[in-house]
Amino acid sequence: MNKIPSSHWERRRLLRELERNYSEFENYGFRDRYSARERNLHEMVFYEGIIDVEDIKIEFEKVKKYIEDIEKLIK
Repeated sequence: MNKIPSSHWERRRLLRELERNYSEFENYGFRDRYSARERNLHEMVFYEGIIDVEDIKIEFEKVKKYIEDIEKLIK
């Protein structure tokens, strides 16, 4: 896949395709995890202005784990 997604919708769609085509991606639940981070960080903080420092710290830890899981698959 050589396409760089330009929107959240495209990212979710491409993640769905990866999960359909590669079981190792499906097992990690990348699409669902991406959607949760999108909602909890982007929408709530940026658009709604809800800033709960403890929630943000937890979300950042989840982002870190997400990146680590991706790195496992691409190495």
